Amino acid sequence: MRKLIMTAAAAAVLASGGAAFAAVKHTTGTVKTYDGTAMSLVLDDGATFTLPKTFKDPGLKAGEKVRVSWDMSGKNKIAEAVKIVK
Repeated sequence: MRKLIMTAAAAAVLASGGAAFAAVKHTTGTVKTYDGTAMSLVLDDGATFTLPKTFKDPGLKAGEKVRVSWDMSGKNKIAEAVKIVK
């Protein structure tokens, strides 16, 4: 019984540790290009984000300052939210 509890506890610790690596990151920058057809956003520093199919354009245009909430999927930065900041 003790061995079963220790195994379950170890599994819980490992599972929760993986969640820490999946934390959403935030980047603030200026829009260089936005392509609603290709679902991509490039900031002036060269950071490139793929936008989800459910993305609703808040009025993005070149020169607009934005805050992007994103996460990695393989080698791609996937934007979860893009907000225009003043």
